[in-house]
Amino acid sequence: MNSWDAPPQPVGKPQWRFPPPSEWPESDLLSVGADLQPATVIDAYRRGVFPMGIPEEPDLLSWWSPDPRGILPLDGLRVTRSMRQSAKRFEVRVDTCFTRVMRGCADPSRGGNWITGVFIDAYTRLHELGWAHSVEVFDRSGQLAGGLYGVRIEGLFAGESMFHLARDASKVALMALVDLMRSSGMTLLDVQWNSEHLASLGAISIPRRVYLAHLANAVGTIAPAHQRSAE
Repeated sequence: MNSWDAPPQPVGKPQWRFPPPSEWPESDLLSVGADLQPATVIDAYRRGVFPMGIPEEPDLLSWWSPDPRGILPLDGLRVTRSMRQSAKRFEVRVDTCFTRVMRGCADPSRGGNWITGVFIDAYTRLHELGWAHSVEVFDRSGQLAGGLYGVRIEGLFAGESMFHLARDASKVALMALVDLMRSSGMTLLDVQWNSEHLASLGAISIPRRVYLAHLANAVGTIAPAHQRSAE
């Protein structure tokens, strides 16, 4: 069994309580505070929430649930002839250099400066526990040319970020991710906020309430928990 298919290790119960959707504001930003412990982060993703740092305030941990939400339907990825040709020039691997991929995504020159060392440490820990995964693309000389990372929970893959050092490398990583998800019977690829680039690859925007319904099908409904509130 490879790392993609191996069941993740338990993370325990979170000590924080995220507000239910009925109490969410209309804005994408839901709350600030809490922590990046594995139990906190996995519970958040199960509820349709994800953490992100704010570059202007690096010590402020914020939690988001965009409305509308970007997803990429697994049968909707647009694979061009150019992308297929590019795929022949690369080798795809999974979970062989997770932290290197995160550092590639964190390059400030590509807008990844919110991925601080705190986030890299937290998601590397999730990777070690079997919850976070990377899809890596190597060129013919064996150099890392691009990749992506995110969190897998049952039928959900929550894509966090991707990068490329060679043309089409991140697109090849995305093609490989979709193939992995389809072969594993997964159903939901979350891309958080849609963008012109992602839309060109087949991503769509859906209302937050619709996303939460898809999420419930992908990971199961979470019973209410009695925990401290993240302010």
